[in-house]
Amino acid sequence: MKNFSLMLMLMAFLATNFTFAQSEDIRLTAKDSSIQSSWVFGLGYNFVDDSGDTFGDLLAVTEQWNGLAYPNRLSAGRYFKSGLGIEAIATYNKYSAGKIIDGRINLEDSDYLGLDARVSYDLNKIIGDTSWFDPYLGLGFGFTDADNTPRTTYNAVIGFRTWFSDRWGLDFSSSGKWRTGDKGTNHIQHAAGVVYQFGIEKELSKRGIEKLALIDALAAEKQRVNDSIAASEHEKDAIALAERLAKEKETTRLAMIEEAKLDAEKRRKQDLRSQIDILGFVYFDLNSSYINKKSKEILETLASILVENPELKLKVTSHTDSRGKATYNKWLSERRVQRTVEYLVSSGIAANRLASEAFGEDNLLNDCDDTKYCAEDEHQINRRSEFIITDF
Repeated sequence: MKNFSLMLMLMAFLATNFTFAQSEDIRLTAKDSSIQSSWVFGLGYNFVDDSGDTFGDLLAVTEQWNGLAYPNRLSAGRYFKSGLGIEAIATYNKYSAGKIIDGRINLEDSDYLGLDARVSYDLNKIIGDTSWFDPYLGLGFGFTDADNTPRTTYNAVIGFRTWFSDRWGLDFSSSGKWRTGDKGTNHIQHAAGVVYQFGIEKELSKRGIEKLALIDALAAEKQRVNDSIAASEHEKDAIALAERLAKEKETTRLAMIEEAKLDAEKRRKQDLRSQIDILGFVYFDLNSSYINKKSKEILETLASILVENPELKLKVTSHTDSRGKATYNKWLSERRVQRTVEYLVSSGIAANRLASEAFGEDNLLNDCDDTKYCAEDEHQINRRSEFIITDF
């Protein structure tokens, strides 16, 4: 009987230590958190099927779909923890000659413009977080000017997003657009594009909550065993085990805090880039290096950004159009970059925060070189100063 009791105690000890060994592999990671709310900006392609057969021949791309070779769809939206999202969408397209429009062969190209607003629901709230796959349904309304017939519409959408990271993904959707009056036609829009997510708020996912509960449960069990060990004259070992558990939990907490700090810093840098990109370029008159009134407004706003962010450094580059000799244009771009930097310095920006380089006519933004005639507004595009962030 005594030997049987000893065997049971040995089996219980081995089972407990096996459970603890498994617990060493359980950690909270980035995959245990999910995005709860964010802003999403999208750029992509829009295809319109206005053949008049509603949902018939959905895949008759050649005969019925109208599209453009360049991105023609912009979207911006806010998505909330509840799964609901609101989104505004602008699309431009052309009904091509030869396509089927409202049951007839279209005879000439015509413009298509759509402005829509919609409310969508993230189906992951029902089926569970799938991490990279994000299906949704939505309803909305809008205004469409197509086939030379303006009309308002009721809209319904089905689509999905697939995410490569917390920031970047692809968006695919199809929308039915039904007219509200008796003018115009009902039609279908298909869309595909890139989406960028920012202003992200994260929380532990269902899996993360379960894992945290398991970690806490295992921690409690470890503590119980530690107390038993202490009662059995193994107090030192118990204290060491408790300290190690506390250190692991603290490491996990600090890692999550550090990750949040890094995300915040990335957002700050992106915001600075966006502010400077939105300002645009400083443009110059022909054969001139003087800062005009509009360009001064841009430089004053840029100086304010630099004052508010004293760690920010820029490289200023200046350019000319292709007219005139290359040596003269090189000299002129040097004058332009010098005046641009001087204006910023006069606005209170330290010169050591501003690098500069003059390119003359080397970096044209279009094909208006010495071999081609271009209008004045096309040359104007190349007479500019640009701003590149070199250090945050």
